[in-house]
Amino acid sequence: MDLSMRWLADYVDCKCDIKTFCDALTLSGSKVECHTEEGDYLSNVVVGHVVDIVPHPNSDHMFICQIDVGEGEPVQIVTGAQNVHKGDYVPAAKHKSTVLHEGKQVKITKGKLRGEASNGMLCSLEELGLTTHDFPYAIEDGIFILGDDCDKTVGKDIREAIGFNDKIVEFEITSNRPDCMSVIGLAKEAAATFNIPANIKEPTFKGIDGDINEIMSVEIHDPDLCPRYMGGYVKNVKIGPSPRWLRERLRASGVRPINNFVDITNFVMLEYGQPMHAFDLRYVKGAKINIRRAKAGETITTLDGQERTLSEEMLVIADEEKPVAVAGVMGGEYSGIMDDTTAVVFESACFDGASVRTTAKKLGMRTDASARFEKGLDAGNTYPALMRAFELVEMLGCGEVVRTYIDCYPGKKERVGVTYDPAWINGFLGTDIPEAEMTEYLTRLEFRIENGKAYAPYYRIDIENKADLAEEVARLYGYNKIPDTIIRGVAEAKLTRKQRFDRTISEAVRGLGLNEITTFSFISPKYFDKIRLPEDSKLRNTVVISNPLGEDTSVMRTTLLPSVMEVLSRNRKVRNNECYAFELANEYIPVEGEVLPIEPERLCIGMYDAAGKIDFFTVKGIIEQLLDRCGAPAYEVSRPAEDTVFGEVSAFHPGRVAVITAEGREVAIFGELHPETLENYGLDCRAYAAKVNVPELMELCTEQKTYKPLPKFPAVTRDLSLTCDDELAAAVIESTIRSAAGSLLEAVNLFDIYKGKQIAEGKKSLSYSLTLRSHEGTLTVEQADKVMDKVIKALAEKGAEIRS
Repeated sequence: MDLSMRWLADYVDCKCDIKTFCDALTLSGSKVECHTEEGDYLSNVVVGHVVDIVPHPNSDHMFICQIDVGEGEPVQIVTGAQNVHKGDYVPAAKHKSTVLHEGKQVKITKGKLRGEASNGMLCSLEELGLTTHDFPYAIEDGIFILGDDCDKTVGKDIREAIGFNDKIVEFEITSNRPDCMSVIGLAKEAAATFNIPANIKEPTFKGIDGDINEIMSVEIHDPDLCPRYMGGYVKNVKIGPSPRWLRERLRASGVRPINNFVDITNFVMLEYGQPMHAFDLRYVKGAKINIRRAKAGETITTLDGQERTLSEEMLVIADEEKPVAVAGVMGGEYSGIMDDTTAVVFESACFDGASVRTTAKKLGMRTDASARFEKGLDAGNTYPALMRAFELVEMLGCGEVVRTYIDCYPGKKERVGVTYDPAWINGFLGTDIPEAEMTEYLTRLEFRIENGKAYAPYYRIDIENKADLAEEVARLYGYNKIPDTIIRGVAEAKLTRKQRFDRTISEAVRGLGLNEITTFSFISPKYFDKIRLPEDSKLRNTVVISNPLGEDTSVMRTTLLPSVMEVLSRNRKVRNNECYAFELANEYIPVEGEVLPIEPERLCIGMYDAAGKIDFFTVKGIIEQLLDRCGAPAYEVSRPAEDTVFGEVSAFHPGRVAVITAEGREVAIFGELHPETLENYGLDCRAYAAKVNVPELMELCTEQKTYKPLPKFPAVTRDLSLTCDDELAAAVIESTIRSAAGSLLEAVNLFDIYKGKQIAEGKKSLSYSLTLRSHEGTLTVEQADKVMDKVIKALAEKGAEIRS
C-alpha cells in the first residue's frame, strides 16, 4: 500500500519528519517498507517564462527562446518544439540540471546548437517523468505548457509548482488488516499512534429527487458469496478529466488517472479501502443487476480486452442476459465508462474473500480490487464508500445523483464483543499497565467498552479473542517497553534428546574437517539416474509437487546423496581442488494410503581431493569417529547384502563399499563412488560418500559415558599370523578372535595383509596383534597360552590356520 503523505494530511497532522513517522508506525504494528519522494530525480528545473522567441538563423525548425527563470537576466535556450509561444510558462532545466530521458536520469549542461548558445533545455512531460494522464491538456510530444492548475511563480522549483513533490510511504499490509489498505485506515492508525485527533468527516451529498427502484433493480442469488450489494444512480453525466488535486493523489498511490468517474471509483477504493465499480446503464440489459454464480462455459470479455471462460463456482455481476463483470475482480468490456456515457450506476458491494481469490487465480487476474476483497472486507464499509462517491460527483460537478439508493443486505451480522479483562491482558503480556491506560489505548482505536466487553469498530474483522485485545494494547503501549520475562511454567529450557544428538553429529563431522551445506528438499527425477538407481528402486517412488517451479524441482527427494553430489560437482566445475561437505536433513518417503510422507532424518557426507590425499579408509575413519562420539554400541563393518536397506548402494564402487551394522540394524553405508556415478557428475577424480540413518543410530546410542579406571596390572601382547581363503573377511576373523578370547582380550589390531609367492593362490595372510590383560592380577604365561589356544581353535573352525 502506497500512502501519499499529502493525502494523509487531509485527515491527520502528524507534525513530524518522514523518518519519525515511519519508525513510529512500524513500532505500532504498521510495517513500513520504504519511503520515497516524487520527482526526486529532477534537480535545478524551475518554472520559466518565455519572454521572447525567434526563429533560429541556422535552422528551419528550431527557435531561440529568452526564458525568465527568476535570476534577473533571461537565459537563452534553444528548442525544437513547435508548441512554445511568447508568454508561455514552461519547465526550464538550467545549466547543471538533471531530467529523465528514455527513463534514465541525464545531466543537462550549457552548450551550442547550430552555433547559438543554449543554456539549458525546455522540458516535456516525459522528461519530467509524467504523462498526459497527469496533465490531460498537455501535448504528448511537445513542451509542457503549464496550465492554470499550476503555480506559475517564475523561478520556483518545478516539482513544487506542479504538485510533483509528494512524499510516499510504502506499507506492507498483513492479511488480517484489510482496513489498512486505505488512506483512512492508515490515518486512524497514525492518529492512534501519535495520540492526535483524526479529521475524518462523514460524507454527505444533496442529491435530486427520484426513485432508483423505478430505474433499476438488484437481486442477490448467492448471499453466501455476496452478503451486501449497494447500488446508486447518477444521471446527466459529464465525462472529463479530474481536477489536479485528485489526479495527484491517484498518481502518488500508483494509480493512473483516466476520467472523472473512473477516478472517483479508484479514489474511493484508495481512501476507504472499498473497491467500487461504475457501470454504463446502457449496457445493463433490462436495467437489472443479478449477483449470481456463473454458468458452465459462460464467457466474458473483461476490461483488458481478453475473453475469459467462467466456471460455475465463480461469482459474476450479470444483467438479464449475460455477465457484465467478474465480482470483485474486473468489469466487463462494455460495463466501463465511455466518453458518451450519460447515466452511471455505482456499485459498492462486499464479496466473499476466498471466492474472489479463487476466481482471480483461475482467471490469471490480480487487480487492486481483488487484492482487497481476498483479505476479507466488512460489509459495513460499502455504505460510507457509496456516500463518498456521491459526494465526489457533486464536488466535481460531473452529474446529478439520485437521492435514493438500493441496499440489499441479506448477510447482516450482529457485532459480538470480546471479553475485556485487564488483569488477564497484563498477565498475558507480562506488564503492569493500569486499566485506565488500556481503556484509553482501545478507545483511540475506536473500540467501545461496555459491560466487561470490548466491541471493535466494524472494519476491524481481525478481533476475535482476548489475545487480539492484548495485541492492540501492546502495540500502542510499545513493544519496546514490555519488560523481559522468563517463560512461566518451565523450570529450565532444555534441548530435546534429538536436538542434542543432532548437535553431537554436526559438531563431530565439522571437527573432522567437513563443511555443512543446505540444499533444496525438491529435486529433479533425473537425479536418480545420475546416481545409478535401478529402475525398480523404491527410492524412485516420490512425492510429486503439484505446482513445481520446473522439472528440476518437481519431486521431493527420497535420498540426500544426489543433493550432496550436485554440490561436489559444482565445486569441481569451478576448479576447486578439494571439497569436504555434509548435510543433515530430511528425506521424504511416501506411505501408501497416507497423504503425507514420513520424513526420516539422514546424514550424508561427500568429499573428493584432486591430489589424491583421501581414500576409502578416510571416509571409514570419519564414520567410525562419528559413531564413537555418538556413543554407538559395538558394530560390524561388512560388505552390503543384496537386501540392504540402503537403496543408494548402486551409486558406490562394488568392491569399495561397506555398511555398518549394530545390534542387527544397518545404520550407515560408506565407500568410493562408482566410476559411472563420477562421470555423470563430471568428476575427474575419485570421490567418496557416506550416509547415516540418524533416528536408527540414536536409538542404539547412549548418552551416558562409562569410564574405566587405569589398569593396575601389565598387559601381555601376542602376535598371530594366519592364512585363509581370500574370500574370508578380516572382520569375521576379528569377531571370532574377540568371541573366543573373552574378557581377557583388551585389544586386537590387524597390522599386516600379504599376498605373494610364499602364499598359495587364492589365499592371503593376515597378522594380528592381541593385547591381553587381567584386572584381577598379573596375567601368567599359562593363562595367556590358554586364551591363545581357544582363539586358534575357533579360527580353525572358520578356515583360518596358523601360518607356518
